Amino acid sequence: MLELAIILPTLNERDNLAPLLVRIENALGATGWEVIVVDDNSPDGTADAARALAMSDGRVRAIQRFGRRGLASAAIEGMCATAAPFVAVMDADHQHDPALLPQMLAAVRESACDIAVASRFVAGGNADGLSSATREKGSRLANRLARKVTGIELTDPMSGYFLTRSDAVRAAAPRLSGIGFKILLDLLATSNPPLRVKEFPLQFAERRAGESKLDNAVAFEFLVGLYDRSLGRFVPSRFALFGSVGALGVAVHMTALTLLYRVSGEGFALATVIATFAAMSFNFWLNNFLTYRDQRLRGAVAIARGWLGFCLTCAVGALANVATATLLQGRGFHWVLAALAGIVIGSVWNYALSSRFVWGKY
Repeated sequence: MLELAIILPTLNERDNLAPLLVRIENALGATGWEVIVVDDNSPDGTADAARALAMSDGRVRAIQRFGRRGLASAAIEGMCATAAPFVAVMDADHQHDPALLPQMLAAVRESACDIAVASRFVAGGNADGLSSATREKGSRLANRLARKVTGIELTDPMSGYFLTRSDAVRAAAPRLSGIGFKILLDLLATSNPPLRVKEFPLQFAERRAGESKLDNAVAFEFLVGLYDRSLGRFVPSRFALFGSVGALGVAVHMTALTLLYRVSGEGFALATVIATFAAMSFNFWLNNFLTYRDQRLRGAVAIARGWLGFCLTCAVGALANVATATLLQGRGFHWVLAALAGIVIGSVWNYALSSRFVWGKY
């Protein structure tokens, strides 16, 4: 009888799947479990590899996602796609040891806890698999911040390896943000009443194959997750991100305008046009990297097309920006105030249309 579903959010993990299945079977035995691979349309063919495994092994299922990305949202989809009463989430890169699964399952099944968490920092665990001392220090700092948000004392609230009841996940799912790369933080902060937690020591191993999915935006994404749990109900996270990028774009706009208008002596209208497009290009790059990280455009062609689409969809906003700024400056307003007024007028249009037509979501 099916008891446990193991959710593997994947991105370029093709060569890790088959060996991991062997390790899971060694830990849990031949029956009573299934593996659900939730793949973000990996270029290396991870989804095809998962389907090939499923053809010969009925315990394997594959979900291939298009147009959306992210570990947290992948974990949520996988956990809600099983009939098993218990679900576990773990990485497919062999850094998480499947040998812990029987102990974690027994603890939740016997109601010793609501959620079992594999911790790198509890006594008996280690974080040797982290790629650098800097990443380990960063992980510890993130854990301290996460504890303040969740209100739960854990040694490793940023762990990506945990096991809980499926019905608890389904009950919390409508309130989960799905933002970021650590679903545990989201789950702990959302559940009401708070979940009882028990930690198990994890020997965090080195990745077996492929490259880490974590990049330089991960720290920023973690902060977005904290923001969403604390202030997201007042101002949606994506809008706040877009606004923050826009604020940086203002600095780019004003710098370019100052250099062109005050230093180089260009006419105010021409300087404003050039500054506007400089800011638009900057905003497109940063929004693609951060705000729409889950929809990020990749490859030279896609990025060029996206930049062009961003500029076109923002064209009306840009014209309103330039027209407003030029009109106000011509009527005696200080050039800085005129420029800022133009930026405000164009920003609403920029957000609405670029969200819809460039990255395809609000």
